[in-house]
Amino acid sequence: MAVVKASAYGHGLEKVAKVFADDGVAFLGVANVGEARRIRDAGIDARIYLLGATWDAERAEIVAQNWTPCLSSIAEADHFNQLAAAAGRRLKVHLAIDSGMGRGGFLIQELSETMPVLERMEHLEIEGIGSHLPSADEDEAFTRRQIEDFRNLIESLGGERRFKWRHLLNSAGLLGYDGDLCNLTRPGLMLYGASPLAEHQGKLSTVMSLKSRVTLARWLPAGHGISYGRDFVTPKATRVATVGIGYGDGYPRHLSGKGAEVYVGGLRCPVLGRVTMDQIMIDVSAAPDVMEGDEVELFGSHIPVVDVAEKAGTIAWEIFTGITTRVTRVYV
Repeated sequence: MAVVKASAYGHGLEKVAKVFADDGVAFLGVANVGEARRIRDAGIDARIYLLGATWDAERAEIVAQNWTPCLSSIAEADHFNQLAAAAGRRLKVHLAIDSGMGRGGFLIQELSETMPVLERMEHLEIEGIGSHLPSADEDEAFTRRQIEDFRNLIESLGGERRFKWRHLLNSAGLLGYDGDLCNLTRPGLMLYGASPLAEHQGKLSTVMSLKSRVTLARWLPAGHGISYGRDFVTPKATRVATVGIGYGDGYPRHLSGKGAEVYVGGLRCPVLGRVTMDQIMIDVSAAPDVMEGDEVELFGSHIPVVDVAEKAGTIAWEIFTGITTRVTRVYV
């Protein structure tokens, strides 16, 4: 299952979903019906899986479009069963299991009593079962217990043959753990070239590069302030380039004063002062040939996105999804 929620992690939902669909993935994983609708409107014919719980006003469309929901409650299941009956069809559904995330799904200890009730709903086909790993990149001991709990649950419900699809592993789970009980995985971040586990980053290739251009390059004297608040004052004569990108484009303001760098003229050059809405300033004293119009990489093959995220005090997921709509996407 290729997870393409949040506009394919900021990469562009329709373009990316088509690539994965053409590659024959089993499912495209989305967060809500709005994303599912965009995929269908783009003419992409692949199975769509709704990763989160739904509310009642959305469910008739889900049944009509034959999208696959995950179920978190008896009430939700009963409503889907009624809608499927009215539509004269049998809707394929998956059971969401809360094995430690706390965001949705049936609790493991309640499934033995709940399962017979679900199985009596004749217009639902319980095709799959899945859970989510909240700490696969932080807490190995808990994650291994979670995997074992999920294994024991499936065995208690009739074994692997009971469910066509069994899924648990996200990117961190897929890279760092053995999920032999699963026959479906849900990679997200790793599909976009970033690893949630640093030791596996070398296995992945960069997908997105964020770039802009130099709009101005000039020498400033010692003692000259740079950007709002004059947090940075040139200690000596400094060649400063202005770059046409800022937090209005998704380049994080939290990088201000954190040692961030960009790549231009074959060198890493430091970001000076505060990131503004539309522009940043960089020190190109070591790259005297840099001039207006030169391409600047904010992250990509030379500046890993995980490094940018770390300096900004956040995660790669947020950096990717924070790139705003005024940034042009160019697909190669």
